[in-house]
Amino acid sequence: MSNKSYTGAQIIAQKLKQSGCKRAFGIPGGEVLAILDALDQADIKFHLTKHENAAGFMAEGAWHAEPEGSRAPGILVATIGPGVANAVNVVANAMQDRVPLIFLTGCVDAAEAETYTHQVFDHQAMLRPIVKATFKASASTVGVMMEKALAIAFEGQPGPVHIDVPIDVAENVSNEVLRELPKQPSQSMPAVGETLAAAMDGFAQAKNPIIIAGVDAVTENVSTALTNFADSLSIPVITTYKGKGLISEDHPLALGGHGLSPKSDKILMPLIAKSDFVLLVGYDPIEMRTGWRNLWDEDATVVEITPTLRTHGMHRVDITLNGAIEPALLQLAHARTEKTCWADGEPNATKSALDEAFATPDSWGPAQVFETLNNCLPENAVITADSGAHRILLSQKWQSKHPHSLLQSTALCTMGCAVPLAAGYKIAKPDTPVCAFVGDAGLEMMLGELATIRDMKQPLLICVLVDESLALIELKQRNMQRKNVGVDFDGTDFVAVANAMGGHGVWIDDPQTLASEAESGLSRNTFTLLACRIDRRSYDGAF
Repeated sequence: MSNKSYTGAQIIAQKLKQSGCKRAFGIPGGEVLAILDALDQADIKFHLTKHENAAGFMAEGAWHAEPEGSRAPGILVATIGPGVANAVNVVANAMQDRVPLIFLTGCVDAAEAETYTHQVFDHQAMLRPIVKATFKASASTVGVMMEKALAIAFEGQPGPVHIDVPIDVAENVSNEVLRELPKQPSQSMPAVGETLAAAMDGFAQAKNPIIIAGVDAVTENVSTALTNFADSLSIPVITTYKGKGLISEDHPLALGGHGLSPKSDKILMPLIAKSDFVLLVGYDPIEMRTGWRNLWDEDATVVEITPTLRTHGMHRVDITLNGAIEPALLQLAHARTEKTCWADGEPNATKSALDEAFATPDSWGPAQVFETLNNCLPENAVITADSGAHRILLSQKWQSKHPHSLLQSTALCTMGCAVPLAAGYKIAKPDTPVCAFVGDAGLEMMLGELATIRDMKQPLLICVLVDESLALIELKQRNMQRKNVGVDFDGTDFVAVANAMGGHGVWIDDPQTLASEAESGLSRNTFTLLACRIDRRSYDGAF
């Protein structure tokens, strides 16, 4: 590609640029200054955050905003020692939530580490269990290493890849020739022969087929193909909560995103048990409750389309089609001439029962908060949800029209993710309305990032449910008849905090004020913090 000489850091940055990367997130230290300089030279904008954990979630949010088919991963940058340690949670989240993330860390040179121990520990040993791969950059092979790292980040189920970059490798000129990034092979076609024939035969004979779609259908961008497949054959579709929007949730065949709510499970699981053909479309049960073990009838045929072998043990699968989802759906569609199914209309009855179970009450509370914002935000709005009681109800109440429109930590279920996820998405797509939903405890974990968002000078809504309690944990504690310990706390004046940090904060106690303030917040050049006061125990019986 070029005869120009490059440092190791510049080769890393150029490879990331070749992959389509436009931005990186993190906190610098002396050991990564060459990397920051190289990213800047490659026109990859570095965004300074207040904590590495938040930086990783911003990188994920920006990745969700990438156009369909993009091979650009998120980029997280951390310095030696404490910087790396601070990022462990978000890297583990990327691994479990299938997020392609390149994690660049600085380290001292090997010879230096023999006699200098300040802030030094084995980054690779700590991260190895929670990444797809970890590399230590070596002189003369940086380009090859980056090609491997980028391929691994997207192969099969996407995930994080760690790269430890010694100072001498980053700063010194390499003798490598910078070449074009090799094209990544497309996903393999589904199985052929007896495996595919058996799947097609079972599908052709099914009277009550049902689809359960999940994370891999999201990452493979098969929303249109899945909708067309279900629509042409009148097959109801259940998604996981990460898969919300794979089929627009106002579609008659859409049964919504599930896996969090015992209340919805009680309504949905009898339908699954009645199915004689269960088609798992990129479904990874890592995000599901334990109640989602072995749901189907013993006589049902279970066919799974997956990019990687599943070893979870959560349920039985009869036939596995290992490969890309869209071509597998096209193959299966040819097998079925019968365009009607579920003669007794059970999916429609289930959909009606779900709507009734999660109908919004007349009194002020979290359900009214979610319905109000769902009604007043534009259809293209993207929302994020933190972990906690609010997320379970939100996942049932919110109607997602397209994938990547409700972002959350689904597998690891970590708190403190919603605000930085929203900020990262907004940075990548500034014209898209974005709203973060968070509990008061989750917001307190991330208050420092309000300054990061202020400096973006972009309209961003943050809806905080203020009940001065870890509501979900308190509910579990109470259901187990345990003493109230460690779950309730005193209130924070979030409005004052928001105003002091350069945003606009307002207390909300009714749907009219919420709608008005949210609409105004969409045009401010800073964040709007909607502090919705709700009663403790507002979620009792809600999900």
